[in-house]
Amino acid sequence: MMINNYLVTNINSIINTEDFNGLYQWFYNLLDFLNLSEYATHVVTAILLLTSFTICMFILDYILKNFFIVLVKTFSSKTKTTFDDLLVENKFFHNVTHLIPIALAKILFPIFFLGFPNLTKFVMSLTDILVTVALTLVIRSTIRSIRDYLKSKPRLADKPLDSYAQVSSILVYFFSGIIIFSIITGTDPIKFLISLGAASAILILVFKDTIMGFVASIQVSSNDMVRVGDWIEMAKYGADGTVLEMNLSTVKVQNFDKTITTIPTHLLISDSFKNYRGMQTSGGRRIKRSINIKISSIRYLEKDEIELLKKIQLLAPYIEERQKEIEEYNERTQADQSMPINGRRITNIGMFRAYVTRYIQQNPNIHKEYPLMVRHLQPTEHGLPIEIYTFTNTTVWAVYENIMADIFDHVLAAVDYFHLDVFELPSSDDVRHFIQNSTTNHDSFGN
Repeated sequence: MMINNYLVTNINSIINTEDFNGLYQWFYNLLDFLNLSEYATHVVTAILLLTSFTICMFILDYILKNFFIVLVKTFSSKTKTTFDDLLVENKFFHNVTHLIPIALAKILFPIFFLGFPNLTKFVMSLTDILVTVALTLVIRSTIRSIRDYLKSKPRLADKPLDSYAQVSSILVYFFSGIIIFSIITGTDPIKFLISLGAASAILILVFKDTIMGFVASIQVSSNDMVRVGDWIEMAKYGADGTVLEMNLSTVKVQNFDKTITTIPTHLLISDSFKNYRGMQTSGGRRIKRSINIKISSIRYLEKDEIELLKKIQLLAPYIEERQKEIEEYNERTQADQSMPINGRRITNIGMFRAYVTRYIQQNPNIHKEYPLMVRHLQPTEHGLPIEIYTFTNTTVWAVYENIMADIFDHVLAAVDYFHLDVFELPSSDDVRHFIQNSTTNHDSFGN
């Protein structure tokens, strides 16, 4: 008798037998053939009903995913806009279908389990958490779809949209986490946010890289420092290529050897880098390269050498003008021509610079609106550098390299016509010839 009274009391503390609905009573009567105690029958009935309810919700979710989404894909493929295709691709409708069985569970569970207040309270909290998670996934899919749609717009294709999308997603995750924590603990979300103020230092430490990346993304975007598609160079980190992706934490650069270099976003603010966008948009790329002339080969030109150089079509008008200018100057200053250093004379290095300048000016691959110079640099132990400073009319890398190579091929071959020598360090052949000449002279002296 005491045991029966205890079971009745225990059952009443868990369930309210007076509140059972017809469905529960039907399941309860169905289990009479097992000849279980009243308590055991209630437990088995509750488990059976809960299992059946869960299976029904999963079946409903499966049907929605496999039929509703098929209909959505068919419809989106026939529309003109691409936004609905992006929603399908980012599983927006897939996540929406999860909301339907969860919402039905939230409505129907209290009805089916009317006599189980404690179980109903637990399941309602669980469904609230599931609703929060499902809504978070829906919002995340929406954010990603908007990001992909904006990327398709030429005006926004080079903006760091990934960073903004990630920041938005992090904020959604943050508020979702607060709501879930509040559901579990039963506390007010506002009070929980206030309590987080004490832990702000820890949060800043944990999310330091994320915060730095977020601030850097805003600065990079607002100052228009880097865009997707820009060619940047950060030699310190081995990056030299095209920006493929910019997000909250990293910038992906595809180098010209097809390797990928990943750079933390905040380093674009703290470190220096080179962006070639200005060159690419200008329509011209600079050539700045020099050849070293052996200083001992620089001298004045003789008259017969000057006459021979007049056969060079690009130089003939220049030589005529230059000779006339020099003769007028020497006559005006009464320079003694018996000494070559008196007055003014034509040098082979000056004639060479004049020729290279005119050769580049007539080159159709050179940009006519940008500076063009053939100049001396500071003489060094390697000779006198003659630098060509000009711009091509293309920024395509391979074409640019070919244009520059053609120019220097010609210039290096033309040096000899001006009685100049290109400086180069002694090679093995030079050393071998020197030894052979020294041996020959020694033998001749000995004989």
